Amino acid sequence: MAKAGVASGVTAGGSQRSAGTRRQLVQAAIETLSSEGFAGASARTIADRAGLNQGLIFYHFGSVANLLLAALDAVSEERLQLYGAEVSTVSGPRQLVDAAERMFRSDFDAGYVTVLVEMIAGASSTPGLGAEVASRIAPWKDFARSTIEASLRGTPLDGVLPIGDLAHAVVALYLGLEMLGHLGGDPGPAFDLFSHAKQLASLVENLIPPNAPKEPA
Repeated sequence: MAKAGVASGVTAGGSQRSAGTRRQLVQAAIETLSSEGFAGASARTIADRAGLNQGLIFYHFGSVANLLLAALDAVSEERLQLYGAEVSTVSGPRQLVDAAERMFRSDFDAGYVTVLVEMIAGASSTPGLGAEVASRIAPWKDFARSTIEASLRGTPLDGVLPIGDLAHAVVALYLGLEMLGHLGGDPGPAFDLFSHAKQLASLVENLIPPNAPKEPA
């Protein structure tokens, strides 16, 4: 597998047909990572799933690694947009946990986070891939940080907790729960944790004095 970051042979402003081919390959890569894992995401397997010649992978992306990164980019962009919409009306810790549980259930059923988990697994065996994957996790941490800050604003924990460390822990826990759930085929323990988190969130909200005004977002 070629080193991540190899330039594609396609120039900017390519034809509509080229854009369509790239989308087909990216979607096939997403599906292959979800069903076959990183180890099974070969050029032949992805191309067969897309119904295209595998040479098009190297023409459009330069390497299989670059195609897989493009697949990760596509999934991350879509999920972060959906996450943003999901938490846009969150007004406290309990609602935040509720939203996180809905997002986890959706991701688990669709296998989207599996794409990231498989790319993390593959980074240990592919030169240059680790740094590329790590850079794509950063927006997830930024999202977690801003969401946690917003949910705690005006509570007794506002400005008390190390939000950066907490955001890192949330992302790591989310990915770990996804990975373990798929390995065992049982997401039950993960949802048990969400239930406990809801109880803790309720305790935090009960610490807020009645009718205490919250700071503006």
